Amino acid sequence: MYVDRRQIMAAMLASMLPLPNAGLMAQEHTMSETPLYSALALQLAARSIEATPDRAAARAQMMAMIGEVETKMRSANIFIAQYGGHPVRLVVLPEYLLTSYPGRISIPDFADKAALEIDGPEYEALGGVAQRLDLFLAGNAYETDPNFPDFYFQTSFVIAPSGDVVLRYRRLNSMFAPTPHDVWSRYLDIYGIDGVFPVARTEIGNLAAIASEEILYPEIARAHALRGAEVFVHSSSEIGSPLDTPKDVAKQARAFENMAYVVSANTAGIEGASLPLASADGNSQVVDWKGRVVAESNSGETFTAFATVDIDALREGRRTPSMTNFLARQRLELFAPVYANTEIHAANGMMDGDTPQVPDRDYFRRTQEEVIERMVREGLI
Repeated sequence: MYVDRRQIMAAMLASMLPLPNAGLMAQEHTMSETPLYSALALQLAARSIEATPDRAAARAQMMAMIGEVETKMRSANIFIAQYGGHPVRLVVLPEYLLTSYPGRISIPDFADKAALEIDGPEYEALGGVAQRLDLFLAGNAYETDPNFPDFYFQTSFVIAPSGDVVLRYRRLNSMFAPTPHDVWSRYLDIYGIDGVFPVARTEIGNLAAIASEEILYPEIARAHALRGAEVFVHSSSEIGSPLDTPKDVAKQARAFENMAYVVSANTAGIEGASLPLASADGNSQVVDWKGRVVAESNSGETFTAFATVDIDALREGRRTPSMTNFLARQRLELFAPVYANTEIHAANGMMDGDTPQVPDRDYFRRTQEEVIERMVREGLI
């Protein structure tokens, strides 16, 4: 009797994914093919807005930078298509490329000066870049939300060739910025779990975002993978080194354990900040779904971290019974009670009843100190 192993594995994966259309999605993927394409982790220098005198100057600097990015991207894409033979359909930009990090600027002040509005001119300009270059453009920026006045969230986004934002992911684990988890009850009421772990189903594969150091937290990547993610876009600003850094190790781990690509763009330094320029520079990478680094940049502004993405091979691997099919071998119920009954960093830390409260800058360190003290008392550490 002939057994279609693709159908068997599609059914297994569909039973794992907590989405109502998971079975349909698997069936559609079985019947379709995704052409090979190039993905680029474009390593560029972030530009701090800290020294700009006011909001208008900061916004003008950001818009000018978007124009510069388009010029560099266009030239890089032409070279890559000629060199590798496959058009660039996905470009990932580094973390907080347009603004750099907030430093000690208060949350409301930084939100006003530098955070993007959901339908603001910066997104419109980035959408124009994606349209003109006919690609999916992924990046990361601080962003305001009218549901949370005076807040900002660090947001990873994907813009389609149509110019529309098709994925908006707010960073969930941050040391020095508000996250959805800090206003959890209200955030869930507004956006639901689909807004917490969004996956964009596109013609180049199912895309999900991981922000910066979140690559070190396996649960974030796994949650997206269990919702269908095949390519993780990772905008980062991190230490580059000839030694394996924790993030380098994590990128490979997140790729092979989830059978997914990781396209990780690092900054080529940060201009206009008080730190030395190259403090966060180099080692942008493309990691394939088997955990192999297939392209990696050195330091400086460069387009050299690009590689061919084969979504059909990934899907074949996910649907093939084997010891290395890590997704199909998950036994999630084993771990659910431990997670459900253990509290580390509590939710709703920035909520006063039903009202979000903007914290001062020292809130983040105080909170972590309190968490550590409680873990010691409870014998967890």
